[in-house]
Amino acid sequence: MTGPHPPRRARIAFSDSAAEQLEKITGEAEIHALDRTLVVISVDPEIGRPVAAHTTGPQLRRYTDELEAVRVLYFVTALRTVGVVAYIEV
Repeated sequence: MTGPHPPRRARIAFSDSAAEQLEKITGEAEIHALDRTLVVISVDPEIGRPVAAHTTGPQLRRYTDELEAVRVLYFVTALRTVGVVAYIEV
């Protein structure tokens, strides 16, 4: 008999502005850095710090991966989808 399954990763979706940013990435190092950061967020969507905002929708969050020097702005939906708004190289 096997143990309980680990929690499923959150689905990642990109806003139009984030998708435009992705299209401009050309370097392997940038792709790796962003990919690693998105994996961290998909495993634990609550890892980021809330960004102060006065909205009725999902809370905007930011996560900074110090190792990869990448910051991601995102929100988490009720269905555990991570909506990436933007990423910033730190």
